[in-house]
Amino acid sequence: MKKVLIVLTNTTRYGETTDATGLWLGEATEFAKIMQDNGYLVDYVSPKGGFVPLDPRGMKYVDTEIMDFYETEDFQKRALMNSLSPDEVNPEDYIAIYYAGGHGVMWDFPNNRELQSIAAKIYENGGFVTSVCHGIAGLLNIKLSTGDYLIDNRKITGFTKSEEILAGKKSVVPFFNQPAAENRGAKFKKRRAYSEYAVQDERLITGQNPFSAKAVARLLVKSLN
Repeated sequence: MKKVLIVLTNTTRYGETTDATGLWLGEATEFAKIMQDNGYLVDYVSPKGGFVPLDPRGMKYVDTEIMDFYETEDFQKRALMNSLSPDEVNPEDYIAIYYAGGHGVMWDFPNNRELQSIAAKIYENGGFVTSVCHGIAGLLNIKLSTGDYLIDNRKITGFTKSEEILAGKKSVVPFFNQPAAENRGAKFKKRRAYSEYAVQDERLITGQNPFSAKAVARLLVKSLN
């Protein structure tokens, strides 16, 4: 069976500040649990490989399900301590790639050529490219073999400017997702701030915010089945 590749950040702080960030835990665990519950194997990769930090703010929004998955030896070892590096990944092994969020990804996802190449190959092999929240940053610069941006003329969503303002991070993020996506030709869709919302455009599935990871996973499972 082909597997699903989950991309996590290695970024520990907001830019040059001492304000801690990292992976928004639930965006990884909620997605991974649904995939595993439906019989799919998952692997975890990060731009540098190895250690994946957690965004402390995201830990305020955990429930029993998120904590139970977080505490598993498998997630601790393969996601948080020993994530794969891109050069350890064979795109042929995967039916989908999923970019989890947390503000940290805005610094180490957009310009990682290795991850872009992996995602493009998965997509051009007939697989799915998916993301949630800030994970959209990993989609922005993916180019297909035609030279076109993957998201050009495609409906997608991600963390919005209004959500950045509500999060209090408007002045520290390096860019805003909507204009960055629209500059690459995307048709950016959004709903009310912090409400669950996911968009599917053929083999591209994206979620707006931290509360949309399950929606992305459900759409992916439905499409794969």
